[in-house]
Amino acid sequence: MHFPFLSSATQASTVSTEQPPTPSQLPETLTPPPSGLTQGPSPIRPSTERLGMSLDQRILLGSFSAFLCGFTLGSSHAGHMAALRFRAENAHRLPVSQPGWYLYQKSKNYYRMRAGVTEGMRKGVYIAAWASIFFIVEESMDVFRGTWRAGRTIKEMEGVDELDLSDMNKSVEFSRDFISTSMAGMVMGGLWSVWNHFPAVTAARTMRIGLVAGLGYGLLQDGTAWVRRNGVGWVNREDSWIFRGARNKEKRKGVEEVEQKS
Repeated sequence: MHFPFLSSATQASTVSTEQPPTPSQLPETLTPPPSGLTQGPSPIRPSTERLGMSLDQRILLGSFSAFLCGFTLGSSHAGHMAALRFRAENAHRLPVSQPGWYLYQKSKNYYRMRAGVTEGMRKGVYIAAWASIFFIVEESMDVFRGTWRAGRTIKEMEGVDELDLSDMNKSVEFSRDFISTSMAGMVMGGLWSVWNHFPAVTAARTMRIGLVAGLGYGLLQDGTAWVRRNGVGWVNREDSWIFRGARNKEKRKGVEEVEQKS
């Protein structure tokens, strides 16, 4: 006669008496690390891109911020002008009753909102497009200066196949500084002058303003990169200037405790 519960008990006792496999019997992927090593998180190398973001991320964030600024300024200005225009167009037929003034203000607000939203969308897209062009020109300056530093010559401007890839990447990383941003700002000033058909004097002044604005923005980016390299996150806490004050404070506290005990 067959007893199923007896076979189940026998299998359970067999499984319980089996010895766990030794480390040499484990698969290569399951072999435990040596005793001298820890499984702590490995340090993450910081991004060498500007602001720690890739080009598409910078374009997306910059264009979105530019669109918000353009929409806010354009809608507020256009709405204010639309309200004044509505008041001037209806100055000869002002209402004389309370319901009439209610309908007058309601119509004016609708007219103002429609004009503000339309102009705000147009200005937002316009400024976002120019901001995207600036980031593209800035990245182009970084790549051009990096490839030139890596050994690119005027005779071989068709491509970069003759350059070493690692040297080119390092050169591009070293070229991400305020110089490229200043040059991009000056180029954008020239493009803006050509687009608006400015005379030579106004174009020169616009390019000079773009150069100064690009210089300021480039120095801000370099300062942010310096803080990221010497600040928090991926660097050693012993080399970080942010933690030096706290570390010195802990040392002084330890010395005071030793003096009190002695």
